[in-house]
Amino acid sequence: MKANQKQRILDYIRQFGSITSKDAYVDLGITQLGARIDGLERDGYSFVKEWEKGKNRFDKEVTYKRYYLANMRGN
Repeated sequence: MKANQKQRILDYIRQFGSITSKDAYVDLGITQLGARIDGLERDGYSFVKEWEKGKNRFDKEVTYKRYYLANMRGN
């Protein structure tokens, strides 16, 4: 059976520890990570959300969220 987007996000976090919008788009083909995270929270999952800074392709500073499953933080 093919995994839906929410399940692919959970699997990704369990494998790699966290996920960002870029990870979701590049690795999973998911363009609206925030909406999927909201859906997972409605399903009962809890997330730790941290703002990070980086640079975009134009070398400009950007901020983005990194999501962790709350019970996996620090693992």
